[in-house]
Amino acid sequence: MGRVKLNRREFVKTTTAAASALASAPVVKNLLGANDKLIVGVIGPGGPPYAQGRNVMRSFLRQGAEVAAICDVYSPHAEEANAEAGGKAEILKDYRKLLERKDIDAVIIGTPDHWHALPTIHACQAGKHVYVEKPLATSIGEGRKMVEAARKYNRVVQGGTQHRSGPHFKRVEELVQGGILGEITAVRAWNMGNSYPAGIGNPPDSDPPPGLDWDMWLGPASKVPYNPNRFLRGNFRWFWDYAGGLMTDWGVHWIDTIHQCMHVEAPKSVCASGGKLALQDNRETPDTLEVVYEYPGWVLIYSMSQCVNRGIDAKGGGIQFYGTDATLYADRGQYELFPREIRKGTADESVLSYNMDPIRGRGLDQGTPHARNFIDSVRGLATPNADVEICHRSSTAAILGNIAYAVGRKLYWDASKEEFIGDPDANKHLVKPYRAPWSLDTI
Repeated sequence: MGRVKLNRREFVKTTTAAASALASAPVVKNLLGANDKLIVGVIGPGGPPYAQGRNVMRSFLRQGAEVAAICDVYSPHAEEANAEAGGKAEILKDYRKLLERKDIDAVIIGTPDHWHALPTIHACQAGKHVYVEKPLATSIGEGRKMVEAARKYNRVVQGGTQHRSGPHFKRVEELVQGGILGEITAVRAWNMGNSYPAGIGNPPDSDPPPGLDWDMWLGPASKVPYNPNRFLRGNFRWFWDYAGGLMTDWGVHWIDTIHQCMHVEAPKSVCASGGKLALQDNRETPDTLEVVYEYPGWVLIYSMSQCVNRGIDAKGGGIQFYGTDATLYADRGQYELFPREIRKGTADESVLSYNMDPIRGRGLDQGTPHARNFIDSVRGLATPNADVEICHRSSTAAILGNIAYAVGRKLYWDASKEEFIGDPDANKHLVKPYRAPWSLDTI
């Protein structure tokens, strides 16, 4: 049932589901020439320690791209990013002004998660290609709208799930699909750390710092007073209006790699349990969460805690594929196959052996090849490794975990309709309301 074999018949069968994510991908028009310089705009470069947009920008610069404009609602972040990009970019606070520039071919979107959907959609409407950070969106409805925009306007849209471009993760996929693990009935992914007891602290609400347009930062999210934890140091991810905790932060990366390696797109069901159990701060998302997904023939368990002293196998995060013949561990820095132990003889004089040799490998950079893949796709030399549909499916699975946690019961998922089966209350969580005047109504 869970066995994955790489003979031709089974390979075609198992890759059909994964390939269907790209089946509706358009033949993109108005691509750059193979040797043309890519002109980019950066929307939300961010600042240390959360500067995802700036990190991606650096990868683009290494590939010879030119940064023509930078938009950030906090002026110091834009100015710092401009200095890294050569100091010649136009600095803006409204991304819509950036999209008006005819010379910009593509945009990098590194904003907090609640600002992923609208800039992506508007960029596609403006004829720009898009590299957008993960998770694709904060709701499943937003993600689907982003896919529709990419297809309608024939744009390359790549998600920031860079594991898809990592050579060692491709090797992990080959091992899983090659059948060496035997029958795979369970996969586990986790993120563990310890920030007990203070967590991110409890700073009081205050006035925004000079140079920050707080209302624009909030955008479609609810209007609330400025609080440093909602803005600084990437802590936005612990508030539901802007993100989804570790589930949609790191969880999306692990789930995406699991989807890649197991050649699947979506779970059949999900249940979750956890809560804010120990940390004494003003975060809203849980500090402890266990999510169980059912896929055809196997289960996925995602475990998260921000108040434990030792992770699984003393590792802070990673993936384990559990097979009847071997277990395979992978993270960004390595992969290792642990063969099944075989003991022969009496209990007192047993001889330990293994059914195969161990396999180990080092992880390599994923960010640079992921940027290169996007640029090559814009030039018509490749297809995006993390096409918007693929990133949407992986982000959806992570969001499903949060919805199951919110409603407190097992949910059954219809991936073709993108709705829960027989659960209208759970379906209310598929779309987030937007604060006026922002709207997703028009693509």
